[in-house]
Amino acid sequence: MQNFVKGKVRNFCIIAHIDHGKSTLADRFIEATQTVSEREMRAQLLDTMELERERGITIKLQPVKMEYQGYVLNLIDTPGHVDFTYEVSRSLAAVEGAILLVDATQGVQAQTLTTLHQAQNAGLTLIPVVNKIDLLNAEPEQTAQELVQILNCSLDEILFVSGKTGEGMPALLQAIIERVPSPACETDQPLRALIFDSVYDAYRGVISYVRVMEGTLAAGAPIELMHSKRCDTALEVGIFTPALKVASELSAGLIGYVVTGVKNVSEARVGDTLTSLPRAQTALVGYREITPMVYAGIFSTNGEPEALREALSKLKLNDAALQYEPDHSQAFGFGFRCGFLGLLHLEIITERLEREYNLELIVTTPSVAYHERVEGGRIIYAEPWVKTEIIVPTRWIGPVMELAQIERGIYQEQETEYLRDLNAERERVILRYQLPLASVIVNFYDRLKSVSSGYASLNYSPLDYREEDLIKLNILIAGDSIEELSQIVHRTQAFERGQALVTKLKTLIPRQQFEVALQAAIGGKIIARETIPAMRKDVTAKLYGGDRTRKDKLLKKQKAGKKRLRKLGKVDIPSDVFIKLLR
Repeated sequence: MQNFVKGKVRNFCIIAHIDHGKSTLADRFIEATQTVSEREMRAQLLDTMELERERGITIKLQPVKMEYQGYVLNLIDTPGHVDFTYEVSRSLAAVEGAILLVDATQGVQAQTLTTLHQAQNAGLTLIPVVNKIDLLNAEPEQTAQELVQILNCSLDEILFVSGKTGEGMPALLQAIIERVPSPACETDQPLRALIFDSVYDAYRGVISYVRVMEGTLAAGAPIELMHSKRCDTALEVGIFTPALKVASELSAGLIGYVVTGVKNVSEARVGDTLTSLPRAQTALVGYREITPMVYAGIFSTNGEPEALREALSKLKLNDAALQYEPDHSQAFGFGFRCGFLGLLHLEIITERLEREYNLELIVTTPSVAYHERVEGGRIIYAEPWVKTEIIVPTRWIGPVMELAQIERGIYQEQETEYLRDLNAERERVILRYQLPLASVIVNFYDRLKSVSSGYASLNYSPLDYREEDLIKLNILIAGDSIEELSQIVHRTQAFERGQALVTKLKTLIPRQQFEVALQAAIGGKIIARETIPAMRKDVTAKLYGGDRTRKDKLLKKQKAGKKRLRKLGKVDIPSDVFIKLLR
């Protein structure tokens, strides 16, 4: 095993913009190396979560060990959406090389540049690959020229493949063997292994995904988690095929998993260093703490906060970007205020809690974190801003810049150096703006796609906090202020936002037996109103004639009853209203 491994291991991942074909290409790798049988093979094999297959996106990183021409190839498939960049950064720390994949029909996109910079900062060897060359509208030559510009490489270094048909796969496999460096295999050193991901198993406890940097991790050996200071025994070690497969040991340079029997999920943190006894002197460099972009309250409808707490703790083990702390709402009772990397991240976590842990949840309206201070008896708010890169074809620059201006964007610069193209129809620019985070997370991306006919792409990163003319917008339903629907908005956008909210609420809240007023207010001033009409029951249907006063009497009685309901009645707000308000 040792002689086989030394010098013949290649650890690499696939990085790309969303929908550029990473998971499909991973399927072709698995087929070409005959890692699984034809009977077991299916599309998007590494997307193991039901949610991933339904949405057609990769949410979690997934490793797989393959063998090809006497080499061990450890592949990690990564997500492409901006909300899951933390998954990508953890993958990069476990490998020596990365395939930079670009769709031949779309070219370089915003997330392509982001993941490229991450890989370069990690010191990885890059293999540029143009994908989807089988499509009729593919432009592989132009896409290759873009890669030459952003990588400063030669055209000969770029490979062309079709993840759908498998064309170009032998050349790509050979390039991985020739270009990706073999990991250092210092098996005579004390064990040091980096935990780059974890999952929770109800029977075996925490299963940690590790990259062994030095030494050997053997089943039955005593080990220590250097951050939590917990000592345990490696009950089981193994590899990914992609299913878990037991092995006797993992040598330096290999990627695999270890079962320690740890039940307390906080003691097996992603980024911790696993060492043997006697222990290594220094821990490996872990991962930076991620800062959430979006916050929302999550409450259990059946009043079981402990079940929700346990579910969140297990999910956090598998998703280190998730943060949560106890919270209380007058309307919903005890729950948790949770931090996410974006709205998609929030939706995925909510769906996983409901599906995997059988919870019924209410999620409050997502918002960003504001800073506040009191000066002269009034509250002054500061809001987070982000720096954005928008890649857009030149013919859509005008509408995109207009959209950014509407959202209070501050123009920084325009760059064409990366994306000059011989094809004028395809030429694009990078627009750099500073934007309020609240504007970006609500519906900026959808509106950006709309004004650019789907051709623009966006990436953003935190910048700073700025004091602005912000005010609190309250939403009243049937006269009651619903704190969970209140928002902090810029004064210039308050009326427009208030009107939009009550108009949307009118379509989301079902009709009651009494008339319901929906109001947006700033302080005590109502700035927008909509009314949900009452459900009407024909109380005169049983009348077959007689005096008109009989009909008037019944209608008057019905009106009095609705007036009484309006005073005493409570409006039922569906649990998904808070999320749908942002769509």
